Amino acid sequence: MTDNALAIKLFEGLPVRYDALAEVLSFAQNGRWRRELVSHLSPHHPRTILDVATGTAGVAIALARETDARITGVDISDAMLERGRERVQQAHLDGRISLQPARAEAVPFASESFDAASFTYLLRYVADPAATLAELARVVRPGGHMASLDFYVPPKVAWLAAWRAYTRLALPVAGWLLGGSAWWDVGRFLGPNIEVHYRRWPVDRIVDMWEGAGMVDVQFRVMSLGGGLVMWGTKAGD
Repeated sequence: MTDNALAIKLFEGLPVRYDALAEVLSFAQNGRWRRELVSHLSPHHPRTILDVATGTAGVAIALARETDARITGVDISDAMLERGRERVQQAHLDGRISLQPARAEAVPFASESFDAASFTYLLRYVADPAATLAELARVVRPGGHMASLDFYVPPKVAWLAAWRAYTRLALPVAGWLLGGSAWWDVGRFLGPNIEVHYRRWPVDRIVDMWEGAGMVDVQFRVMSLGGGLVMWGTKAGD
């Protein structure tokens, strides 16, 4: 199964309760991580933002509330996008947020056509993270900004042990009880997938990829004792 096909299959059964359960199962940290991401884009007052792996449009909506930007959200899951459109309408933001299907590895936009870009929970689902980062940086104008969010692996041994116990045992069971079989599958998948990803792509290597894609002043913040990772940088050349 390809990386894209895996992501589509994994998330196709989640949209209806995705946002509520994401908050419950992350101990309300998902929203905090999103706010951190937004805080690295909103001060620059972007007029246009590309939100990649937008899912149910949670980050797009948060960005719209903190900026005056027009936001284009893309995702490969039609089911997540459909739920995202419902949420955008409910938030009365359909005049500023548009959602469409697209692959992060080949976004259908001209080079330097956005002031900013964001992406969430993405690089673990693409075959070539470096090429994907280069593609996303391509559509950001020189001097524009990019920020991302993903899960992380706690660096301290004590918290790592607790994280493994939660992701391997408690998360699948809680997911099943609250969301059914689709959330059981996600719960079983996430912990091992996150660890494998960071063994292959440690954070210093990810920073190198950002810089290789043309981003400068790349920084990151480890969140929630190591449960999340927010990264940001500026497109070189302005």
